[in-house]
Amino acid sequence: MSQSVGRVPQRRNARSNRARILATARQELGRNPDITLEELARAAGVVRRTLFGHFPGRAALLDVLAEEAAETLQAAVAVEAGVTESADLALARFSLSLWPVCDRYRMLLALARRDLGMDRVAGILEPARVRVTAIVEQGQRDGLFHSHLPAPVLSAGLEAMTVALLEAVNTGALQDDGTRVVVTMLIAAGVPEKRARLVVDGVAAALDTPAD
Repeated sequence: MSQSVGRVPQRRNARSNRARILATARQELGRNPDITLEELARAAGVVRRTLFGHFPGRAALLDVLAEEAAETLQAAVAVEAGVTESADLALARFSLSLWPVCDRYRMLLALARRDLGMDRVAGILEPARVRVTAIVEQGQRDGLFHSHLPAPVLSAGLEAMTVALLEAVNTGALQDDGTRVVVTMLIAAGVPEKRARLVVDGVAAALDTPAD
């Protein structure tokens, strides 16, 4: 009985340490992609042995972060997929809903080419890419978005711009809660600036309002 009771705090402490290491990694890797595991351990307030007990190497740690990002993104896409509204509202709502996910895992952008590989990152982003392309196609049909580019191409351009802005957040050149980025995205898609600001302000206010 005493051994069983003793194991419970140990397991709880192990889960707490693991969560703290992952939270620290999400933060510190965005600031410095070259940070060592030893430096991460110190930043997380654990000894080196504890970190390596959970993650035997850098690849293992990054693999868990990538899986977390993929699962969180898929869940967010599933929630938004059933919403029916005008394309500009849909793009604003979808993008603002994803902002916490993008903000939390933006460090993966810095690690994409060197550590994870572009194919892995592309797989993580695929559900969002499919959804945005569908919204862009709707917006082009309804005359809300530019139609001089095919929807997948325009969607890819919007993604590239968003990635560039997220990298600016990584470096500290831009501070944003997502609204400035999404206004910029709508303008790039073809929405007049005044309309883009009104749409984003309305969606942001609605998302901040607790559900009944």
